[in-house]
Amino acid sequence: MDAAWPAVERHDTGEWVLRAAAGVTQRANSVWPREAAAEPQAALREAVQWYRKRRLPLIFQITDTPANAGLNDYLDAQGFTRQSETLVMARPAGGDPPSPAATGKVEIRDQPDEEWLDLWWSVDGRGGQAERETAGTILAGCPSLYALARDDDGGPAAVGRLALVEGTGGIYCMATSPSHRRRGYASTVLQALLCEGDARGLASTWLLVTAANHAAQQLYSQAGFEESGRYLYRQQRPRRALTGC
Repeated sequence: MDAAWPAVERHDTGEWVLRAAAGVTQRANSVWPREAAAEPQAALREAVQWYRKRRLPLIFQITDTPANAGLNDYLDAQGFTRQSETLVMARPAGGDPPSPAATGKVEIRDQPDEEWLDLWWSVDGRGGQAERETAGTILAGCPSLYALARDDDGGPAAVGRLALVEGTGGIYCMATSPSHRRRGYASTVLQALLCEGDARGLASTWLLVTAANHAAQQLYSQAGFEESGRYLYRQQRPRRALTGC
């Protein structure tokens, strides 16, 4: 997951990986606690200073595992919020192959063109041109395939991305234009990417979906994905500045 959505800046402390990308997406601007910190207080101070220099909030991306229970307790005591609970869903290779009809109207490229970027950013983008350029840098940091489904008139309807990481695939950037929703385009894009992954011999495919997005979870379950883990974001609460009164 870290390699599939690489941050522009990284600082590896040997225990935690601090990641920043000018505030574009939480996962690229958060701490990945890869190992338990021997001295949590010192590690937290270092992280605070690193993000403060970049004028970014301190956010942790923490998987729901027994190994992270102690860190979660520590962050609770420090008043960190809990946000954006997310399911990690996985699908092994060898599932039912998509039908030709499901993938016939999808274009697959190894780079996102402007049409792909325009649709994705119009749905998922946050910010202006500078943020979009940063997002493009994140996408370019991992070999990927980019799918675009067109409607009967040739217009772009939905897009998706398959990140290629060490023999596995990660589904990202699934987005459907508002005027094309509930018409099967997202399913078409997903099946096309899975077909491409199977053709390349990927051992498995994973994706991320928020716990609140039940409609997307149903779509992914129908494609053979099952929950394999969860994570959430822990953000430091802003401290109110003291006044002179």
